[in-house]
Amino acid sequence: MHAVGRIAYHGHIHNIQASWVKIGRPGVRQLLNAGVNDLGGTLMNENISRAAGASHGQGLEPGDFAEIIEGMGRTLAQRTTRYGRVDPAPAA
Repeated sequence: MHAVGRIAYHGHIHNIQASWVKIGRPGVRQLLNAGVNDLGGTLMNENISRAAGASHGQGLEPGDFAEIIEGMGRTLAQRTTRYGRVDPAPAA
């Protein structure tokens, strides 16, 4: 369905987000191969999905995102709320 959405809304919707909280790491990997290009954000002690019965969630650290993305041969990039790219801070 995500791939169909990517095709159907081409030129109108540029980013499709996977909810890693709902589907976990294996599901995220599948969706990244099916048109998704955004994993959303880190969460701190997320409880809503767990309270609703989800088996995934709670929180991911930036290193966890890197493991998922770079493990698939892709480049990890941080974004703003409006999908602008955040440039990494220069090393001190």
